[in-house]
Amino acid sequence: MTTPSELTLRRPDDWHLHVRDGDMLRAVVAHTARQFARAIIMPNLKPPVTTVQQARAYRERILAALPQDTAFSPLMTLYLTDTTSPEEIRLAVASGFVHGVKLYPAGATTHSDAGVTDIRRCHGTLETMQETGLPLLVHGEATDPEVDVFDREAVFIERTLAPLMKDFPGLRVVLEHITTRDAVQFVRDGDDRLGATVTPQHILMNRNALFQGGMRPHHYCLPVLKRERHRQAIMDVLAEGHPRFFLGTDSAPHPKGAKESACGCAGIYSAHAAIELYAEAFEQAGALDHLEAFASLNGPRFYGLPVNEERITLVKESWEVPGEYPLGGDTVVPLRAGGSIGWRLL
Repeated sequence: MTTPSELTLRRPDDWHLHVRDGDMLRAVVAHTARQFARAIIMPNLKPPVTTVQQARAYRERILAALPQDTAFSPLMTLYLTDTTSPEEIRLAVASGFVHGVKLYPAGATTHSDAGVTDIRRCHGTLETMQETGLPLLVHGEATDPEVDVFDREAVFIERTLAPLMKDFPGLRVVLEHITTRDAVQFVRDGDDRLGATVTPQHILMNRNALFQGGMRPHHYCLPVLKRERHRQAIMDVLAEGHPRFFLGTDSAPHPKGAKESACGCAGIYSAHAAIELYAEAFEQAGALDHLEAFASLNGPRFYGLPVNEERITLVKESWEVPGEYPLGGDTVVPLRAGGSIGWRLL
């Protein structure tokens, strides 16, 4: 397949995004808004966004932080806890701006301490989500300390997610930031109520990237990067154009010092060049003809939202990524810092 010199797509959406709050929010949200029309906003602030009232206030802060004349819509989520009520779910559906509920197993990742300790405590809430059609967005990792960190996704699918979907046959679920061929196969074997998001790092890098020339803290994320066979399995399903896999960057900014500390934070910042990085991965796989569906069509179809009419254009042109970006009085080191990317968004 000959690589085109220019690529025009419907404006894409990001179905998994962290924009933080306060000064950090104001520093990073413009990067997303320059590429994407909409984004599913993660609720793991401190304290977490657990109510519709909190989601409304957070949405207003995001809109206020956007550059002038920017057409970008934050799609809000609630943080599921052991005590989230069915009444709150009904309020979320009625709001029109809450589009999902996020399941973080307690202790799974950044600011997940308030997450679910036992999914059985949420059955009443999940029944209401099943009834109303509000999707459950899943950070799919087992947190049992006896489970190897590289096996946490596969174990979660076996022990928690598969039984959950049997118990709630009408529940709509997004398995987020998939990292293994186990996850690929689970979604393949599912039906239209099950989708998955894919990050740029999990199709561009395998776990060797954590140790190139020494420890690479800016390549550390959760779920952690996996073996090459897992990276290849994810890219293979995207290259065939499967309709239930869609773009979700999981872009997660942390201050440089917090990443380069004795106990570095998990999270990769990719919002500065997300669509360009995806284009690079799809080009490497000879699958650029499937990029638009992955980035711009599959997600809206799953969420029942209209596709974007506006277009963006990417050109086959290399550019160098800055080593750092400002981050509310600090800096953030982006994915591919100091290196080059072969596509550029006009």
